[in-house]
Amino acid sequence: QVQLVESGGGLVQPGGSLRLSCAASGIIFSIYAMGWYRQAPGKQRELVASITSGRVTNYADSVKGRFTISRDNAKNTVYLQMNSLNSEDTAVYYCNDFPSQRFNWGQGTQVTVSS
Repeated sequence: QVQLVESGGGLVQPGGSLRLSCAASGIIFSIYAMGWYRQAPGKQRELVASITSGRVTNYADSVKGRFTISRDNAKNTVYLQMNSLNSEDTAVYYCNDFPSQRFNWGQGTQVTVSS
């Protein structure tokens, strides 16, 4: 059974940084493109960043230059380094397959940017 477990969120001041992790189990992780998604209160879930099996990355315009997605296939983990955070980044962050989001969603990790 596929399981995605996100961690690393928290409360951070504007301009701060966080590093999110998503550990996957039950899949051959290395063959999947993965994405980080987020859902802010009252908004639809949106794609933040993606990384292919070949480590090609793409970012939403709103995070380009501030966020970096990476993966460690030996650890079945995808990461999201988030720098220069602002209030617009406040959301629950999730990972899933990209682009089909075929796996059951994990519980997500809350990121709150506030002074």
